[in-house]
Parts: sequence; C-alpha cells; structure tokens
Amino acid sequence: MAPLITHIYTADPSAHVFNGRVYIYPSHDRETDIKFNDNGDQYDMADYHVFSIDNLSPPGAVTDHGVVLKTEDVPWVSKQLWAPDAAEKDGKYYLYFPARDKQGVFRIGVAVGDKPEGPFAPDPEPIRGSYSIDPACFVDDDGQAYLYFGGLWGGQLQCYQQGNDAFDPAWQGPQEVTGDAVMAQGPRVGRLTDDMRQFADPVQELTILAPETGKPILADDHDRRFFEAAWLHKRGDVYYFSYSTGDTHFLCYATGSSPLGPFTYGGRILEPVLGWTTHHSIVEFKGKTYLFFHDCELSKGVDHLRSVKAKEIFYDDEGKIITTMAD
Repeated sequence: MAPLITHIYTADPSAHVFNGRVYIYPSHDRETDIKFNDNGDQYDMADYHVFSIDNLSPPGAVTDHGVVLKTEDVPWVSKQLWAPDAAEKDGKYYLYFPARDKQGVFRIGVAVGDKPEGPFAPDPEPIRGSYSIDPACFVDDDGQAYLYFGGLWGGQLQCYQQGNDAFDPAWQGPQEVTGDAVMAQGPRVGRLTDDMRQFADPVQELTILAPETGKPILADDHDRRFFEAAWLHKRGDVYYFSYSTGDTHFLCYATGSSPLGPFTYGGRILEPVLGWTTHHSIVEFKGKTYLFFHDCELSKGVDHLRSVKAKEIFYDDEGKIITTMAD
C-alpha cells in the first residue's frame, strides 16, 4: 500500500468530507537531530499543510493546499504543532491543534477559516480549560459539537489525574501501574459552544468498559487501554470511539449510545505498523468506509518521519468493524 503523500512527511491524518472531496489534516514531520525519547521531542513539527483528494478507489491525485498555519502565527505557542483536526459548522471551518505554550505545557488552540483548505486565523489564546494533545472534533446530527482529546507520556495527560486544573509534571500515576486493579486513565471530552471556540462546560473523562466484565478497562491492560489518538464517528445510532493503545501499537475501537459514553471495547482495527506511533481517522466517502493512518515505510523506519496511508474497512452484520470483507 503506497503512501498518499510522498513529497513531504505527514502523520496523524484527520480526514473529513467537505464539498464532495476528502480533506486531510495531518501533522507535518520534518528532519531533526533530536533523539527518540518518551516525551516525543523528536516530533518537532512547526506547521500544517492541508491536502485534498477526490477519489480513493483507486486513489486520485492529491492536492497540497500549502501551509495553512505555522508556529509563529500563534502568540501563545512555543513549539510542537502536533496532531490536528478540523470541523465545519454553519459555513465556517475550524482547525483544532495542540501545541506547547510558553511554559512547555500542552494546550489546544483553534483557528478559523472560510474554506476547508484554509488559510486559518488562530485565536490569540488557547481554548480555556484545554490541555494535553490529539484533539478530535465530532459534530452530531443535532449540531452539537464535541472535542475529544488526550495523550499519555509526552502528551501530558497523566499530569491531570487530580483534576482539569491540577497540572503536576511529576505525576506518573495509574497508567504506569501493573498487576493492580487500577482503572486506566480515559480520554477527555468537552461539549463545544455554538461558536466552536470554547468549552460549554467542564471537560469530563470518558469511560471504556471491558465487555467481559462491564467494568472500566484496567491500567495494566496495555492491549486495550486508551493511550492517545481519540476519534469519534457515528454509524446509524451507534457511536464508535477509536484510539491508539500506545506502547502496544494497536488501533482499537469501542461503541456506545451517546457521544459522552460509556463505550464498550469492540476490538482492533489495525495491527502494529512500522514506526512507534499509531494515529488515525475514519471517514465514509462515496459509500465506502476508509481508515486513514500512517507508517514509516517511506522513510525506511525513521520513527519521526511518517507517511499517510488509507485503506478500506468494513462492518459485519452486527456492526462490528472488520478489516477485510467476508466472502
């Protein structure tokens, strides 16, 4: 499977259908001498490109719409424009992005544009009450928008186990505990205001349940617990929350009847790829469902130089996600 984009390195693809085309909002990997570490310092991204494509089966030509936002455009940002997402409401387009502020703490910002390809004008301050990384915006059928986010280790989610305003850089917390009945730390979600630029109320933690017990997945369940890369999509009346398990390198999903959960673990949608990270999106286009993801095949395994790919995925008769169509 060939990368969709080959002239630059791209990762963490958020895909959406706007105006009959698929628009991809990835992070932009670049060369760096920074060595691999658990804080993710080697992911030294500094700007965003937007891409679009009008066909995926087979893939058509990809249009690079150029740089739509960069570090120096955002007053509060110091470095690391990591995985973004985008949404549309009432004819405006919103780009959500994480970055470190001047104190080195990850926050989430929003930038607004008149077209899906940008350019985007950032708000001068991050979203109040935001923290950590990997924002993913879902707009429900009733027009209510939700922002999902969170990532452990370099994403700093573990630093907020005492509350949304209680950042503690020394806290290592339950996600490091093994062999004990400690619940895994969950992703965060907040309802957005009508203007899509602030949280309407305090963010809350999502719960992912183990189907065999009906209880929250435990912290030492590294094959199933949330680590980063939140994504939500809806099919019929079912909400599908998908995510990365981090150090075990799986993409998994869970289902629920509300965008606020709880969600029950449903299975894997991608096995480990070449490269440490796994980050994705799921989009329906022209009657088919596609999984967008990345790997390091183009860079021959260089962890921080990734490339976006896409593959078709399917549902069985019970609504479970499957990776190959049954005969």
